[in-house]
Amino acid sequence: MSRRVVIAGASGFIGQYLSAKYRAAGDHVATIGRSGADAAWGDAAAIAALLDGADLLINLAGKSVNCRYTAVNRAEILRSRVETTRELCEAVAACVRPPTLWVNSSTATIYRHADDRPMTETGGEIGTGFSVSIATTWERAFFAAELPNTRRVALRMAIVLGDGSALIPLVNLARFGLGGAQHDGRWPATAKRRAAGTFHENRHTAGRQKFSWVHIDDVAGAIDFVERHPEIDGVVNVSAPAVSDNATVMLALRRIVGAPFGLPTSRWMLELGSAAIRTETELVLKSRWVLPERLQQHGYEFAYPELEPAIRAIVAERQPR
Repeated sequence: MSRRVVIAGASGFIGQYLSAKYRAAGDHVATIGRSGADAAWGDAAAIAALLDGADLLINLAGKSVNCRYTAVNRAEILRSRVETTRELCEAVAACVRPPTLWVNSSTATIYRHADDRPMTETGGEIGTGFSVSIATTWERAFFAAELPNTRRVALRMAIVLGDGSALIPLVNLARFGLGGAQHDGRWPATAKRRAAGTFHENRHTAGRQKFSWVHIDDVAGAIDFVERHPEIDGVVNVSAPAVSDNATVMLALRRIVGAPFGLPTSRWMLELGSAAIRTETELVLKSRWVLPERLQQHGYEFAYPELEPAIRAIVAERQPR
């Protein structure tokens, strides 16, 4: 039997993948977005009409964090997550037949820099700084409203790998001999960046910062699994069980693309490069050690539990046929 699926923020990498997957399975997919969607943000009546009677609502809306954390961008990163989530809360509350399940995107970045032990849903420690404040505010907005007829699950996703993900620039770096480890180090901090919580403190990780990841097939698999298990609600870590580290990831990439060497990157090089391409070093220097405790406790089997087979599958998918 086909389902009615509504995806908010469907224009991104994950949203496009899920839309194609559900449509291929014969499900009816409707979208909410800024333009070209079935309902536009701000049109409360149209959004409520889409949601009324839906089986599954997936919210992926939010400005990409792959940018410089200027005051303007920080405000938009927060607004684009919190306001859209609140708008969906109001629409769900207005439904006569509200969605059975609402899955909201969240992030494993909510946990602290961890190189001493893994972070789980029950034992993980929430971190500090700008990125963490975004995640915690986002989750509070998601769970704040009383929606007794809609089960809610926040997916704390690790770095999602797939064709079109953040993996592809790393693959290209490896091909051009720049696929070494990314090393932390000293870098001057301004008072403004410290006050905003956007400065990355030197952790002396030397390329050993943990790299939690998940293949996009397992993002879709986790959503399907949660839908089949009505006892699961609240927060769920979506991260492959085999956590890697930065140096190992880059070594695997070099091996897969056949690069004989990869030059390591020092902190000062990363800072200059990040400024040039308008992103932040936190994305590669923070140690993310996250385990999918709840998924594993309920028996979810990952399609890609190991890193190298996951990367090989993605690289092979990009090869011309």
